[in-house]
Amino acid sequence: MTTTPLSAAAERLRIRSGANSGQTAGLAPGHVQANLAILPADWAGDFLRFCQANPRPCPLLAVSEVGDPRLPTLGHDIDIRTDVPRYRVYRDGVLADGPTDITDLWRDDFVAFLIGCSFSFEEALLADGLPVRHIAMNRNVPMYETSIPCTPAGRFSGTMVVSMRPMVPKDAIRAIQITSRFPSVHGAPVHFGDPAAIGIRDIADPEHGEGVPIEPGEVPVFWACGVTPQVAIRNARPPIAITHSPGAMLITDLLNTHLSVL
Repeated sequence: MTTTPLSAAAERLRIRSGANSGQTAGLAPGHVQANLAILPADWAGDFLRFCQANPRPCPLLAVSEVGDPRLPTLGHDIDIRTDVPRYRVYRDGVLADGPTDITDLWRDDFVAFLIGCSFSFEEALLADGLPVRHIAMNRNVPMYETSIPCTPAGRFSGTMVVSMRPMVPKDAIRAIQITSRFPSVHGAPVHFGDPAAIGIRDIADPEHGEGVPIEPGEVPVFWACGVTPQVAIRNARPPIAITHSPGAMLITDLLNTHLSVL
C-alpha cells in the first residue's frame, strides 16, 4: 500500500508539532531543502563572507533579517525556530545541545543563513534512474570531514565536509553531468575514488549521518556538503551558534526544478 507524499507546508507542520524529529531525505518530493546556520549579528558579516568565498559547500539560498525568524522568500509561514526537525546548539564552538525547538533560545540579534542541500539534486538523480543508496536503505546520507581547505573569511575557516553516494563508474559520470546543472545545491562532485586522497580516515565510519555499503565495482562519489559551516563554527568559537542536525533540514516551498541552470 502506498501513501501520497505530504506537501512542503504539511511536512513543516508535522515537524513544528514534534511529529518528526529525524532526517528529511525524500520528504515533500519536488521541494528544495536547506541547511541552517544561525549566528549573532556581530558575527554574521564574517559568516556571509565565508559563504561567498566558498560557494560549493555553502551556496546561500536566503539570509533572514536581524531578529526575524521568518523566511518569506523560502515559503509561507516558515518559522526557523520550530520548522527544522532537530537543531544543534554550539557554545564557544562546542556542541552543547540538540533540541527540536529553539524558541526559548531565539534572540533579537540572530541572523539565519539558509544554504542549499544535496537532497535537491538527488531527486534529479532518481528521475534519471540512478540509484541513491541511503534513500533506498532509509538512512541518513553519510557525511565526512575532509582535508580539503575552505577559503578563510574573517573569523571563519576550516575544511570541507562532503556527502557520499556509491555508484558504478558509468552512473558516476552521468551523476556528474546531472548535478553540474545545480550549482545552488553544491553542483558537481568535488572528488570520486580514493577517500584517503581527501583525508577521509574510514569510509565505513562517517562523522555525520550513517554509513552505507559500497558494492564491488562501485566507487564512492563525494559532493560538497552544507554541514561544512559547522566545522567553521567549531573553529571560530562564537559565543553561540545554532545549526540544523545533519540530515534534518528545513523543507521550503521552492521547487527543485527552478534551481536547474540548464
